[in-house]
Amino acid sequence: MKKIFIMSLMLVATASFSQTKEELKEQKAKKQAAANALQSEADALQKQIDNLPGWKFGAFGTVGASFSEFNNWYGQGTPNNASGNISVTVNPFAKLDNEKYFWYNTANINLSWVKFDDKDDPSDDDSFREANDVFNVTSLFGYKIAKNLAASTLAEYRTTLINNFNDPGYLDVGVGVTWTPISNLVVVVHPLNYNFVFADNDAIFDSSLGAKVVANYSRSFGKLGLNSNLSAFMSYKDSNLSNWTWINAVSYKLWKGIGLGFELGLRDNNQEAVNYAFKQWDPAGTNPEPGFDNVDNKLQVYTTFGLSYAF
Repeated sequence: MKKIFIMSLMLVATASFSQTKEELKEQKAKKQAAANALQSEADALQKQIDNLPGWKFGAFGTVGASFSEFNNWYGQGTPNNASGNISVTVNPFAKLDNEKYFWYNTANINLSWVKFDDKDDPSDDDSFREANDVFNVTSLFGYKIAKNLAASTLAEYRTTLINNFNDPGYLDVGVGVTWTPISNLVVVVHPLNYNFVFADNDAIFDSSLGAKVVANYSRSFGKLGLNSNLSAFMSYKDSNLSNWTWINAVSYKLWKGIGLGFELGLRDNNQEAVNYAFKQWDPAGTNPEPGFDNVDNKLQVYTTFGLSYAF
């Protein structure tokens, strides 16, 4: 009888626990549904705020750093060494969008430094050296002549910051039209554009008149953010003076403003390829003198991956 009584108590306790657990799950589901509804309302309000006229400022980027030091680690070729890597990518923007006109200002900065110090070699370079060096700033002003079309003027400057500042440096200034078929896409077509080139070697670098095309796509999908920017110049003087740069950035939010970031940059520039070959050229050697006909203009590529932070 005693055993039956104890078993009955256990069954009642189990049933009560199960019932309480199911009730808690149901309460949680109701709370979660209410929270989702409030979040949807908050997102809708934020979208309305984003569409209001006036200045909008922001920035996102990727930062990464690693440092290591080995002492008497005989299993590797350099048992005593210190190494490090620091990389910073920043993409700030300031945008003004009014009923009659807009003014978009953006920048892309990608810098990194690396070091490898062999402690057993007193003659090696133990300092941080530049690795990535990209600087690009763009300013686009447009006067709206239709719902998705505007007469526009563009100024774009790109160079390096750490090494060889403004050698070369490129300044594009032109006029044409800007098309905004959707809120996340901006396409600039300027058939009248002058590409100013600043460089010490005037024999290779040359300014010219041409057409400028810029396309920028920026979109967020929940925690995932995308940004793609293509900038191309087509010279009317010589196709060897044309160039293009395409930079793609992806970020994924992990916690608050912190996340993971990846950036891929592609560039084609004949003048830069010839200039690099000229610096490596040995006049007394067997290689022919660098020129557009003697240099293989390979695709320029850079990638950056690390922690990202959105301001």
